[in-house]
Amino acid sequence: MKTTAIIAALASAGFVEAHVAAWVKGMYCLNGTEPGVENLNTNTAVDPLYQLPKSQWWMQHDRGCDQFPPAAGDSLELPAGGSFTVELAHNRAQTTLSYDGKFTSEWPDGQSHPEDWHSPSPDACLDGNPDKLGGAVHTHNESTAAGTAFAISYHADPSQVTMENLAVFTVLEHTPWKRLATYQVPASLPPCPEGGCYCAWLWVPDGCGQPNMYMQNLRCHVTGSSSTKTVAAAQAPVFCGDGKTPCVAGAKQMIAWNQADGNNVEMPAGISPGYHPKMGWTPGAQNDIFQ
Repeated sequence: MKTTAIIAALASAGFVEAHVAAWVKGMYCLNGTEPGVENLNTNTAVDPLYQLPKSQWWMQHDRGCDQFPPAAGDSLELPAGGSFTVELAHNRAQTTLSYDGKFTSEWPDGQSHPEDWHSPSPDACLDGNPDKLGGAVHTHNESTAAGTAFAISYHADPSQVTMENLAVFTVLEHTPWKRLATYQVPASLPPCPEGGCYCAWLWVPDGCGQPNMYMQNLRCHVTGSSSTKTVAAAQAPVFCGDGKTPCVAGAKQMIAWNQADGNNVEMPAGISPGYHPKMGWTPGAQNDIFQ
């Protein structure tokens, strides 16, 4: 009976309020936000941020995720010069972190989709198909998925993290798309201080729904590094896809956009920002972020 209820809840989420988060040990809100309760079916971390004051959107304070850190010892490992994998999904139950992966598939919603999954027409989105699935990834097909990123701050205490010391260090184009997503780590990323670093998973969808953004909290640590380099102060990115404005080089801040305050980018009408070359990011490890 319990399994049936979970399946029904997940199916309902696919049509109504599904969104996406990067699921991995080390994330905040892994168990939800009820003290002392491990919620294997939580989706608290997936909700987007839209038209909120910075006091609420920063570190997902609006839902209290910043108050629910990972368990002691849980931290996302970042192998210098290597890669790491997370699960992009709508709900913890659709990952291997719940129910032994019973409700997972290749896709974030735990469903089956064709390899060339696409919208019914160029002017429609994925959820324009008869099954109405796919709205959570805000795209027409894989090639138009906006791209996601991770940023790092060399502070174990999240209260010390700022826009200026939180630098994007890796970008994965054409995501979110499938559940498993692998990101590249700069070889010169230095070790974290005692207690680890703060990381954030980031995404700004490009159309196909509400023009919102995502900032998800994680504890992380760098392994296999003897680098003595320092990550430079992060600067606000600018839209440079007009052929006239130069891109910002070096370490860049996360995108803060369409919030009540705290925004750091201005965009031409009808264009969304994103973690892609038109905002100064190349796919993969960001090897230009050091002083």
